[in-house]
Amino acid sequence: MALPAQLEHRLTLPLIAAPMFLISGPELALACCRNGIVGSFPALNQRTSEGFEQWLIEMNSGLDAMRKANANAVAPYAVNLIVHRTNPRWQADLELCQKHRVPIVITSLGAASHVVEAVHSYGGLVFHDVTNQRHARKAAEAGVDGIIGVAAGAGGHAGTISPFVLMKEIRDVFDGTIILAGCLSQGDDILALQAMGADLGYMGTRFINTEESRADSAYQSMILEAISGDIIHTPAVSGIPANFMRQSLEAAGYPMDKLNQPGAIDYGEKLKPVDDEAKAWKTVWSAGQGVSTIHDVVPVDTLASRLLAEYRQALTRLEGMAFKP
Repeated sequence: MALPAQLEHRLTLPLIAAPMFLISGPELALACCRNGIVGSFPALNQRTSEGFEQWLIEMNSGLDAMRKANANAVAPYAVNLIVHRTNPRWQADLELCQKHRVPIVITSLGAASHVVEAVHSYGGLVFHDVTNQRHARKAAEAGVDGIIGVAAGAGGHAGTISPFVLMKEIRDVFDGTIILAGCLSQGDDILALQAMGADLGYMGTRFINTEESRADSAYQSMILEAISGDIIHTPAVSGIPANFMRQSLEAAGYPMDKLNQPGAIDYGEKLKPVDDEAKAWKTVWSAGQGVSTIHDVVPVDTLASRLLAEYRQALTRLEGMAFKP
């Protein structure tokens, strides 16, 4: 499957910097877009819809200025909407996405056809994240343009299925754009997912350790020290299984022998709308298994150049390794 027309000739790498709760903001998203990588952030990273609208205005004006000043590829941006009955903001935030013509809307916890209709009305794209084939089939039925397969080892609300299997299961029920997430941190990882049949990569944890990230310095330091074995998949923090660093779970007082017990899913009024969720994620830090390959904190410009060089080196190496029976 080729990239959607809206993305053709606008990317330096086939990559989306994943929207991360409390971490991603306009600073990170604009830096990514400037480097030909789709930048993104969750709508709920702004505490109000009014604040969210200001971010959209900032993104659109920032990208306009980049395109006028830069002949290189300037990527579009994406906004993540939590389409869940307990999030009282999502419909208002969707209207703002429509008003400001957000190029890509990434939906989570619900694939709704009327979201697709709203975004398609102005020529935007809808990508939906899933962790299994059943949810991929529902997303396909809703008419989304792309499906994000969140495989085992990814940061945030991750699945447990191998990317090799998840990729094939999604393709069995969907012929649109497939984006693959799970342990991506280097340029050769991006080439590998393309070899598997994916169209785009979805990289989160690596972007936590950038200077434009909103992550606490202690959070970034923990990533530098962590290895894959420190990542624990548990529903105990937010009610939905997610990957967190063991060190932060222990520091927050979570009993390590009870992490299979779920918490409560709620983006509703008691969170106003995200206060309680934010308190949990501020002290319990999420990351993917790719932490073991992250060794520094750098500007997005530096990271993007490194990823592109690694991608090209991997492509050259692969061409030389091609098996000829």
